[in-house]
Amino acid sequence: MDCIFCKIANKEIPADLIYEDENVVAFNDLNPTAPVHLLVIPKKHYSSLNDIDEEKVFGQIFSAIPKITKKLGIKEYRTVVNTGKSAGQSVFHIHVHVLSGREFTWPAG
Repeated sequence: MDCIFCKIANKEIPADLIYEDENVVAFNDLNPTAPVHLLVIPKKHYSSLNDIDEEKVFGQIFSAIPKITKKLGIKEYRTVVNTGKSAGQSVFHIHVHVLSGREFTWPAG
């Protein structure tokens, strides 16, 4: 598979991992849109939210986020999951954006 996020998760290409456990890795986004812009991904490949067939994947990702933010001293943040090209997904391996360090407005986008 030629998925850049799989290669990062499998340590085939270097990345400064902020967090790693047996199921999830987190690293800084290469094109940040906020002072803090992390990506949290499952190690197992899922192209998008629509492809997740195991409920536990959500728990693995979302239980890691508070651990990561506490480690970084972040108390307020936004989480975003884009699903599909027209929704802004550019890498087709599910990932959660964790954004912080500035004021966010609503509606997003």
